[in-house]
Amino acid sequence: MTTWLRTRTRLRLPITLSVVLMAMNVTLMICWIVLLAQGAGWGALIIGVIVFTLILVGLSFYLFLIIKEVRLNQRQANFVDSVTHELKSPIASLKLYLETLEMRSVTDEQRNRFYHVMGEELDRLDHLISQLLEVGRLDAIGGQSEPEDIPLEAMLRKCGAAACAHHKREEAVTIAYDMEPAVIHARPLVVETIFRNLMDNAIKYADDPPLVEVQVHVTDRGRVITRISDNGHGVPAELRKRIFSLFFRAGSELTRRQKGTGLGLYIVNTLVRQMKGRVGVHDRLGQQGSVFEVDLPGRKGSGEL
Repeated sequence: MTTWLRTRTRLRLPITLSVVLMAMNVTLMICWIVLLAQGAGWGALIIGVIVFTLILVGLSFYLFLIIKEVRLNQRQANFVDSVTHELKSPIASLKLYLETLEMRSVTDEQRNRFYHVMGEELDRLDHLISQLLEVGRLDAIGGQSEPEDIPLEAMLRKCGAAACAHHKREEAVTIAYDMEPAVIHARPLVVETIFRNLMDNAIKYADDPPLVEVQVHVTDRGRVITRISDNGHGVPAELRKRIFSLFFRAGSELTRRQKGTGLGLYIVNTLVRQMKGRVGVHDRLGQQGSVFEVDLPGRKGSGEL
């Protein structure tokens, strides 16, 4: 509610100001046209129309910039809210379990269960911190290694196994692979970061049980097309470009069901562009869900990591 009120307050002033200025501009222009038309001052009339048109265009551009800035501030506020929640929640859980272990006598079974939950919360914290660090050093990811030929099939299976382990899912029934042999010349950590984020999102936002399909196709023009499909609710058409923006997450932090910070797809988009590639999302044909498509330079080939 706080974020919503803050956003509404920020939007009201620039929108009201711009509308008032535009109304005044139009009124003045009409009056000038009428007066000059009566006096037959056509040269001054033309100049006035041009000037006022430029003012109107400038005001419209000003409104566009203000709304864009406010939306960025809104995403930043959502980001702060989500990160705060993502940090507080596992810390509170860890604190509760530690206090329980210190203050009460528990059975071995309970202790083992507590340790298991605490380990999961630590993994959650580690994943969040890793994403925050990745955003801060996107230009340096993988910089300690030289580009090399990467067999894409082995890399995708590695990322799929890691994503399934993270979400406690059995890989054999969660992910279906249909891949042509392909090789990408890049830094391994960069490629792994891209596809781990996409695999993680595919499982996270899929239906229950999650079903993910991974397809790889090599074109005759030296491009490797990787499609990662899920059986979730899909991405609305109006959000398909915005989801790759920094901090963007659809919906409100108060009503959102899935955990996250809105950084994963921004990281993917930035790294893919650095590799002279493209990433996009579209609907699955005839089925429920989304398809994230990554287009990277590469060639046919095979091998093991």
